[in-house]
Amino acid sequence: MTLLVISPDYASHLLPLATLATAWRDRGERVVVASGPATAGIVDVFGFERRDLRLGRGSNPGVIAAGEQPPDEGDSLRGFFRATAEGALATLRYQAQERLTDLMWDPVGRASATARIVEELAPDQVLVDHLAFSARLGLLSAGTAHGDVVLGHPSALPVGSEVYGVPPAWPSAFAPDPSGLEALQELCRTVSDRFTDEWNRAAGELDPGHRPVADAFAEHGPLVLYNYPSELVGDDRRRLLPPHRFLGSARRSEEEDPEVEAWLSRGRPFVYVSFGSFLSVRGDVLARVAAALRAIGATAAVAVGSTDAAELGDLPSDWLVRGYLPQVRLLAAAAGAVTHGGNNSVTEAIGSGVPLVVLPFSTDQFAGAAAVEAAGFGTVLDPNAASVADLASALRSVLDPSADVRGRLDAIAAAQAARPGPEVAFDALAD
Repeated sequence: MTLLVISPDYASHLLPLATLATAWRDRGERVVVASGPATAGIVDVFGFERRDLRLGRGSNPGVIAAGEQPPDEGDSLRGFFRATAEGALATLRYQAQERLTDLMWDPVGRASATARIVEELAPDQVLVDHLAFSARLGLLSAGTAHGDVVLGHPSALPVGSEVYGVPPAWPSAFAPDPSGLEALQELCRTVSDRFTDEWNRAAGELDPGHRPVADAFAEHGPLVLYNYPSELVGDDRRRLLPPHRFLGSARRSEEEDPEVEAWLSRGRPFVYVSFGSFLSVRGDVLARVAAALRAIGATAAVAVGSTDAAELGDLPSDWLVRGYLPQVRLLAAAAGAVTHGGNNSVTEAIGSGVPLVVLPFSTDQFAGAAAVEAAGFGTVLDPNAASVADLASALRSVLDPSADVRGRLDAIAAAQAARPGPEVAFDALAD
């Protein structure tokens, strides 16, 4: 059997997809990954075959730096980072304006390249990132069955009256200006209309028999796999979902890191801190988090990413501070975590039974943070407004969860350990 995995050239996308594919690899099946060159090292680590497939102008092998991107992508990233400092609505507006170039880069060319790889490999099964829109166009136009993997919050695939790019829910720490929110909704509707026109144009060129769709962002494959815990999804959304499975999380095995293992062997409770590949650039927020951790006397493991650790101030000698840290391994032992609310971080933390302080900046992070807050699995703060005292209070609360919260988190972790996401994905595609 051959499994084809299709991913954009970003570590945050490929890592969970590759983790799902281990269910096939561990059964002795052939796994081929189609992605760009930046993530080739990740493919090698997993022991998969690789085919070159560039699905966008940017890339990210693990830690992002605007200066390492092509000029247009670097400018886009710098604009995004500036917008995050202005606030939630400014960031979402900026992302909406960038969306056409972000999501539909050379759609006909990329769809055709995808179709050529499928024709060459004749895979028995296919897993594709839902946000790889041009690749999905190639699969859909060729009638290739596939598992459509939503790696973000489920609202990345809008349902009902939702508009792509507008959070369907906000955490209590955010109170968007009504007129600003209305303007965002109008902008996102415009982007959705234009994106749908581009989708229909490309699909018609690939397949003259294509019937135009009303909202390309709401299109999906025959089976949707949500890389998300079902316990964070409300009944209202469940009733609107297409045929699907919830995977819980895609917590990968990581190569043993002697320094990390030696640090963990001391057995001290600690807080894991990471803002992921992109948002680690917000050293100002990381510095306030570090100050709050010092204020409550907590030990921490901090992945600073693209921020210079010196920006965090005078750090205790017993902290573990590096540019990159093995997140899954550390979450398995952490007492709490501070995150930007990226889906990998949220799902991996909940799957490890770790309560969260969430500081959302962009995209679906607001919806994900709202879900964590609603479930009682963490505290959400505005990263631009939260003081050191606010952060210290939030940290104390997650480090001392109620018996109910502790029990529910432990139950989720136990259920995912008994039936991990890769096994759920394998069974779903086998049905």
